[in-house]
Amino acid sequence: MFTQIIFAILLGISFGVITGLIPGIHINLISLIVLTLSVYLLSYVPPIIIAIFIISMAITHTFLDSIPGIYIGAPDEAMALAALPGHRMLLKGYGHHAILLTITGSILSLIICILAAPSLLLLVRYIYPIIRDYIGYILIGIMAFMIMKDKKRKWNFIIFMMSGVIGLIVLNLPNLENPLFPLLSGLFGFSILITSLLGKNKIPVQKEKRLEIEKKNIAKASLGAASVGFMASFLPGFGSSQAAIVATQFLKNIGDKGFLILVGGINTVNMALSLITLYALEKARNGAVVVISKIASAISLNDLILLFTSALIAGCAAVWLAVHFSKLFSAMITKVNYNTLVISILLFISLLVFYFDGFIGLLILLTSTSAGLFAGQLGVGKNHCMGCLILPVILYFVI
Repeated sequence: MFTQIIFAILLGISFGVITGLIPGIHINLISLIVLTLSVYLLSYVPPIIIAIFIISMAITHTFLDSIPGIYIGAPDEAMALAALPGHRMLLKGYGHHAILLTITGSILSLIICILAAPSLLLLVRYIYPIIRDYIGYILIGIMAFMIMKDKKRKWNFIIFMMSGVIGLIVLNLPNLENPLFPLLSGLFGFSILITSLLGKNKIPVQKEKRLEIEKKNIAKASLGAASVGFMASFLPGFGSSQAAIVATQFLKNIGDKGFLILVGGINTVNMALSLITLYALEKARNGAVVVISKIASAISLNDLILLFTSALIAGCAAVWLAVHFSKLFSAMITKVNYNTLVISILLFISLLVFYFDGFIGLLILLTSTSAGLFAGQLGVGKNHCMGCLILPVILYFVI
């Protein structure tokens, strides 16, 4: 059994590196393949071993998925909001440091949530029944505050609704294999890269010296990530990006550096604490945990402890791996012409979109890119573009 556990963790880490670094290959895809093969796998290993593989892969993924988002502008849902501040730091020569910040948020928040797991377990059981009927109205209040908080409230509302309508249409289109990839790549990836291309930006030689950040901001961002990541783990439809938007309303003056710690932490905490939701409520809140729930019909307390231990081991290994791969990206990205690099990335993402979703995917990519560019021209915060996911969630709970 011990040998099987170690092998499952190592294999999960290996697959997490693949899903984290290659845009379009998500942990949900690998998890579904594992589910398909589970009839054969369960002949050789118990369900908990497969669950350990999936959670190790998922945790590793959350440490590495900031790399393609920041270096090549191809973020997934969880790291979409990190793309813009990360790219700003990249253009100042601090791309590697941006990755280090997301890694810091991930590992600190993971440790915090594991230490707080007993208390969080009780909170889930008592809080969820109270607020589950009001989730949509809570989100409406949060978005209303965000839209009204600055002078561009009219344009904030327009961008939020425009992105929301695009999201509603895209998420309800049939036969799309990966609808979020073209949607988020356009809003947050393509629009940033095209703006940089038109602005004739150049990626400078990346600096090894780290930027200074106050310890209190590290603590605030990590604790904030653990807190709102906890919310995201048991509120249906409330993902990492939505949680980051909520957190920014309460954490003031943390800047780009603190924000990257926050987003990195939420991404990891959301995945880890989904196990508590599965144990306490028997509800799965993301694709990977859904597969775990289908393979392992019931999670015992001992299973939960084993899964958290595996998550911590995978997280520690992922810190080293993420730092290593970030250094490689940092060294390689300055050795090519910036315009050539950006055009190559745009073509690469377009080909991936076409591979997954055909011409409809390319149309989604074009539409979402136009919306992202429009928001940039108006000077409206890209967080309002998350209406593409938040508006459908609001309507799901309210209507």
